[in-house]
Amino acid sequence: MGIGVIGTGSIGKTLARRFSAGGHDVQVANSRGPETVDADALEFGARAATAADAVQGKDVVILSVPFGRIPTVAALFASVPGETVVIDTSNYFPQLNGAIEAVDNGQVESLWVAEQLGRPVVKAWNAVLAGTLQTKGVPTGTLGRIAIPVAADSDEARRVGMRLVDESGFDPYDAGVLADSWRQQPMSPAYCTELGLEDLEPALEAADRAEAPHNRDRMMERLAAFTSTPTLDEIVELNRSLHR
Repeated sequence: MGIGVIGTGSIGKTLARRFSAGGHDVQVANSRGPETVDADALEFGARAATAADAVQGKDVVILSVPFGRIPTVAALFASVPGETVVIDTSNYFPQLNGAIEAVDNGQVESLWVAEQLGRPVVKAWNAVLAGTLQTKGVPTGTLGRIAIPVAADSDEARRVGMRLVDESGFDPYDAGVLADSWRQQPMSPAYCTELGLEDLEPALEAADRAEAPHNRDRMMERLAAFTSTPTLDEIVELNRSLHR
C-alpha cells in the first residue's frame, strides 16, 4: 500500500516507522522540507519527500499535524483523488494551538477537519498517547491488546483505517460515523485510557459531550501541576481518574 505521512511528530514518525517496517511504500513529509526529516523516521525504508509529493499517488495519506494547523495544509489535497483515504490523527487543545470558534460552539472536531480539507476523513490514532503507540503495540490476538477507535462516514475508508490500526499493533474498533467521533476526542472515557475492546465500547457509550471540554481543561491544569515530566503510566492514570 502506498502511504504518505504528513507530519513528523511522535505519532506521525511512529506510524511511518511501523508501516515501512511492515512492507508498505511510505513517504514522509514535514513543513520544513525533506532534508529535515529525522533519520529514525526513515530507518525501515520510508522516504523523505515534500508535502506535495507525499500526498500524490497514495492509497492512504495520514495527516498528523497539530489541529490548528489543518487549514494550512488543506491546499495539498486539492488534486488528491477522492478515493485516497485521508486519516486524521489530531486533537483540539485550545491551550496549545489557540481557540477555534466553530469547535468551541459545538462543531464536532473531525467534521471541522473534513470541512477545512474539503473532503471526508477517517479519525484514527487520536485516542492513543504517543508513548502508548510507540511501546505497547503487539501482534493480533495477543491477550490484553489495547484497542483504538476508528470513525469515518465511508464504510470502505473505515475498513482501511481499521486494517492499518491492526497493523500498527492495536485492536481496531468500529466507532461509526464522524458525527459520533466526539466520543473518542479529549477527554472522553475512551481517550488515551488504554482500554481493550471489551471496555472500549462502554467507554465510548459513556461519553458526555458537554462534560468533555471541562475534563480537558481540568486535565491541562493537573498536568501543569507536575514538577517533573509525568510518565506514560501517570498520564494514563490521570485520564482514567477523570471518569471515576
